[in-house]
Amino acid sequence: MTALDSTTAQGLPVVIIGAGPVGLAAAAHAIERGLDPIVLESGRHAGSSVREWAHISLFSPWRFDTDAAARRLLARHGWDEPAGDEVPTGGDLVERYLQPLSEVPELAGRIRYGARVLSVSRAGIDKTRSIGREQHPFVVRVQTAVGVEDVFARAVIDASGTWHTPSPLGAMGIPAAGESEASEWLVGGLPDVLGEDRARFAGKRTLVVGLGHSAANTLLALVDLAHEAPGTEIVWAIRGDSPQRLYGAGAADELPERGALGTRLESAVEAGDIRLLRRFEVASLTTAPGGRVAVTATGPEGDQTVTVDAVAAATGFRPDLDMTRELQLDLDSTTESPSRLAPLIDPNFHSCGTVEPHGADVLAHPEKDFYVVGMKSYGRAPTFLLATGYEQVRSVVAAIAGDHEAAGRVELALPETGVCCSTPGASQPALTSGFATGMAHGRSGEGQDAPVAIPAAATLLQVREVTASQDACCS
Repeated sequence: MTALDSTTAQGLPVVIIGAGPVGLAAAAHAIERGLDPIVLESGRHAGSSVREWAHISLFSPWRFDTDAAARRLLARHGWDEPAGDEVPTGGDLVERYLQPLSEVPELAGRIRYGARVLSVSRAGIDKTRSIGREQHPFVVRVQTAVGVEDVFARAVIDASGTWHTPSPLGAMGIPAAGESEASEWLVGGLPDVLGEDRARFAGKRTLVVGLGHSAANTLLALVDLAHEAPGTEIVWAIRGDSPQRLYGAGAADELPERGALGTRLESAVEAGDIRLLRRFEVASLTTAPGGRVAVTATGPEGDQTVTVDAVAAATGFRPDLDMTRELQLDLDSTTESPSRLAPLIDPNFHSCGTVEPHGADVLAHPEKDFYVVGMKSYGRAPTFLLATGYEQVRSVVAAIAGDHEAAGRVELALPETGVCCSTPGASQPALTSGFATGMAHGRSGEGQDAPVAIPAAATLLQVREVTASQDACCS
């Protein structure tokens, strides 16, 4: 199959990559508009990534955690909608929303599990061909239990998320020396400390690396465990000078759960329950006596090493761009998000809980009818909210269906007064729609990094300016 006439192309399905909250919402909107969605999910169940952090509470209450089209679809089949003010866990989200949604007759036969997308391209042409490109349908290459097959599509919505592509421990955005060899000590960013992983941490010393909400959740779970299991020790390492950005503003945060998380964490550090290491830029991991691992960091004051039993790398996530290498995409060089979205979410300048609701116009690429939505649309930027993803797919599906008026509307109402400085030192903060964090800036308020100490053994042909990378964080 190569070029197609418009009538034939319109008869092809819309492929949605990922059966998480945003992917299933996209499918629900597609069904409402009379489109033919096919959902390709690499896991064995809907919400397979969410199931891996089932023990974690969301920040948003139920009223912001479900999609309107999905609710309408579920209502046809007697769904018991959760109370809007309750705050669910990841497990609640799966059990009470995603699993029932995936089982409604309109959707159940359209979801293919165990289908891992390898690549997306255009039939008969590669990335370099631009003339007549839109006449060639998309080809989505999929790995299944029986082999590799190609699925042809009129449009593709990538809602695959970033859960399976965490950022490494290394401070320069690449794995630290020995990081791969130390995999047996690495427990991920959100281990179930008080549940099935308890034995891994009880009575032992754990290092948590990161300055995001995943780090905060893990640290506080470890504090609770330490009160029950004597000998449990907690070390927290951040790459910057101050943890204040994660502490937040307490009651000033419009998401109480998020504000309380920062307040509890600050109290635990002040009480001595957590040992905080600042400017800890991980350089290497090596085995140590007693079945432990030694984590060494470089910094302006020299090297420092901490020996632990486990390392929780809560250093954020990044998008898998390999599958879309043959598409003509317009991605921001810093965040790896769509270029028009990047200025709204760049963590160098923003710390709001979300950004202004946006849709197809902001998410569009030169590759017509291909969209990245959900957490993956944010690239390496943090603080994504489900409600934002639901508005994205409402608009994107409308655009694919040709309803550009609906695609251009904003149908998401979030609290206003989220305040961000769009540039360092801006005299007037920019108001955005979102959940205000009570914080006035992103990384722009943290000051300049100290110069990196260049090892004496390093051979450099030319050094003009080298500065330390900022800490990563995740939502």
